[in-house]
Amino acid sequence: MDLSPNKQPNFDNTEVAFRQKNNTELKKAYWLFKMIGSNFLTKVGPPITNFFLNIGLPIEGAVKATIFQQFCGGETITECDKAIAQLARGGVGTILDYSVEGEEEEVVFDETCEEIIRTILRADGDLNIPITVFKITGIGRFALLEKLDAKGHLTQAENFEFERVKMRCEKICRTAFDKGVPVMIDAEETWIQDTIDELALDMMRKFNKERIIVYNTYQMYRHDKLADMKADHLIAKASGFILGVKMVRGAYMEKERKRAQERGYPSPIQPDKESSDRDYNASLRYCVDHIEEIAIVCGTHNEESSRLLTYLLDERKIAHNHPHVYFAQLLGMSDNLSFNLADAGYNVAKYVPYGPIKAVMPYLFRRAQENTSVAGQTGRELGLIERELKRRKSLTR
Repeated sequence: MDLSPNKQPNFDNTEVAFRQKNNTELKKAYWLFKMIGSNFLTKVGPPITNFFLNIGLPIEGAVKATIFQQFCGGETITECDKAIAQLARGGVGTILDYSVEGEEEEVVFDETCEEIIRTILRADGDLNIPITVFKITGIGRFALLEKLDAKGHLTQAENFEFERVKMRCEKICRTAFDKGVPVMIDAEETWIQDTIDELALDMMRKFNKERIIVYNTYQMYRHDKLADMKADHLIAKASGFILGVKMVRGAYMEKERKRAQERGYPSPIQPDKESSDRDYNASLRYCVDHIEEIAIVCGTHNEESSRLLTYLLDERKIAHNHPHVYFAQLLGMSDNLSFNLADAGYNVAKYVPYGPIKAVMPYLFRRAQENTSVAGQTGRELGLIERELKRRKSLTR
């Protein structure tokens, strides 16, 4: 690995991108992306798969051998060990992500909280797992968060329920603080996000005084999030804590626009992709300008934004491996970004989701839909895999 400060990553270098995969794994990924590229499969697959799973037909094996294996580390933390080791060989870290969501029962929220804590304990002392992550809807009821965001009057029982959500959130973040393992709080739908933002800022006030422990997530496909991030920075500066910023474009665009239209309020989503790109790149510039006060995880599959951040760091003579700068992508996607960035000495980690197959199906369907909705993403993945297979074939002649 070349750690020279001026080395720029070459995102077209397929040899580095796919060094960790053998020909069989590459061919399997190729055909999977071919299937995902079919809009029919992406739209019809989720309801059919859910139907089979709900009536108990043995479809889990097929799911596990295909889409689950591409985008998930396993069903348990231990099953993720193979993915962790494979990523580490290419200099890429793992973000363990227990991808269970949409539950309703308090006992399940308690169990999920304990499982998230287990990801932190697994990361403790292991440099291959530099960051962990969780969703507030994994430890609290969606409808409760929705009522809080709408400033609804909570019953006494609901107040007690929310206190338990806050206790779980603090228990996770305190464990992260005690073990020195940073943790990211994922963003969710706009109609529960204000409550999540308040919880994240409270956790940062408590645990980010001396070093970065807690990150909040800012979705730049929202037209208000660049301003929110800057306002949070001023709060952090005044209160004396480091602002943790995980920067993404966003994952709920179609749902957000549909809800806004149905309920007659202005869409929170940017008018076009160019506006999202503009705010995302502006946020990178802002964070780098305040690198001692802001720690950033640049969560993107966008080559232009990734390249911009590398240029900004070099321009300001900031070390490639500065502890306040991470690049992040999802397991199974954009290996050309992850491994080439790591090869140039940058901090890189991939989300490695895990959990029971049935429980992580919502995550998997979003990944498949994301690949078809992001212009050129599936075609780009296919083209890179095809080029690497041809390169390898030429070496055997």
